[in-house]
Amino acid sequence: MLSKRFEAPGRIGENNLLEVKLARSEADRDEACGLVNRMYDWRGYGHDHVIPQGDGHSTFLASLDKAAVGTITLAVDMGDGLAADAIFRDELNIFRRIPGASLCELTKFAFDADIPSRKLLASLFHIVFIYGTRHHRCTHLFIEVNPRHRRFYEAMLGFQPVGAIKTNECVQAPSQLMWLEVSDIAGLISEQAGSNAANSRSLYPLFLSRRDERDVRSRLSDALFAPPASGPAPAIRN
Repeated sequence: MLSKRFEAPGRIGENNLLEVKLARSEADRDEACGLVNRMYDWRGYGHDHVIPQGDGHSTFLASLDKAAVGTITLAVDMGDGLAADAIFRDELNIFRRIPGASLCELTKFAFDADIPSRKLLASLFHIVFIYGTRHHRCTHLFIEVNPRHRRFYEAMLGFQPVGAIKTNECVQAPSQLMWLEVSDIAGLISEQAGSNAANSRSLYPLFLSRRDERDVRSRLSDALFAPPASGPAPAIRN
């Protein structure tokens, strides 16, 4: 099992063990998909969603004391487009025409509503960023959100809206395309990560400290970023 373990704040004051890993096995992908469908159904978005697989798709699964609490998939445009192209192709093509541009998106994001910790959410996003910058060379990151969540992504992560609100037929709900330059993410992490600013609405102060980020990069270099092995890989433990 490929993972990174560290302590994170618990729901009732105790410290719980958070594990973030790539969902490489069928069991992990099923667990991630089950969480997506439970959370999407709870929000009225249906319960028959499938997490994409194949080249350019990396699904992450976050577990708290062995229970799945979050998942997100990083998808890279490798010539066959992104999920957001279904309704935002014209908007995405504007960015594709930028010299040197390489597009990616975050999709199938679900986080257990009973887990209130912003620190856990920040840790998940940061590890996805570490993986993405190490494994890919994308320049522009996109995400589709319900317009009522737009302020969250603006304030928490710095995303900017692109184009008009449209209808996403897959979830039968309005959708807003949002965008962020990968270089800006790196800058925000460098400036704010590990500062734990109590009054900040941004998630970046809750990202891993520079020391912890170096530890993640170093300890996961031979495991998380390596091609899948023929057998189960050992967990990486503190």
